[in-house]
Amino acid sequence: MKTLTTTADLAEFCTAARACDYVTVDTEFLRERTYYAKLCLVQLAMPGQGDEGAVLVDPLAGDVSLDPLYELFRDKSVVKVFHAARQDLEIFQVEAGVIPQPLFDTQVAAMVCGFGEQVGYETLVRKVARASLDKSSRVTDWSRRPLTDAQKTYALADVTHLRVIYEHLSAELARKGREKWVAEELRVLTDPATYYTLPEDAWKRVKTRTNSGRFLAIVRELARFREEYARAIAASA
Repeated sequence: MKTLTTTADLAEFCTAARACDYVTVDTEFLRERTYYAKLCLVQLAMPGQGDEGAVLVDPLAGDVSLDPLYELFRDKSVVKVFHAARQDLEIFQVEAGVIPQPLFDTQVAAMVCGFGEQVGYETLVRKVARASLDKSSRVTDWSRRPLTDAQKTYALADVTHLRVIYEHLSAELARKGREKWVAEELRVLTDPATYYTLPEDAWKRVKTRTNSGRFLAIVRELARFREEYARAIAASA
């Protein structure tokens, strides 16, 4: 399991990846105690078998810049493959103002192929890749270092099996002529506006049990204040 902790190593991997048709991507992050998600790990894999061509990128290492990765994300000759990409994309949009394109989301593609809405990665690994996942590191603090071998194995599996899933689903979409269906679904995910909430609209995320005009007016103002205050704190951190 190779972990990249320098910009030079990341640049070397991304140069090789730009010669491929696709690269699979996943992230591990923390969000419970911060306004914006804290990126803790990036998993990447080029086409191959097993751990071949798969790496972990440690953004918490002091000597690594993710700029080579963002350049790869901007390269439209390489498909960037995620599963349930929304939270991952939000991180990259906030961090660098970049959304990987072209994008392929296996959760969206699986829905179009008849696997049901919001199908989980584990289900696709079992049904498509004919493999199983080690769940022992599912609940973990990804900001702590050093990472254990179990954590690294768990994280890497999120992109190695994804290669088989992507190749299967992309072939199914082509066979059924449904590529345009997926493209329609991905328009929202690739729109930067998806990842920005106007403070005045923050109240829409609040669940209430009343339609009282006065109560809702108070909720709107409190939600707006909270949004603006949280962003100010995050910006100054």
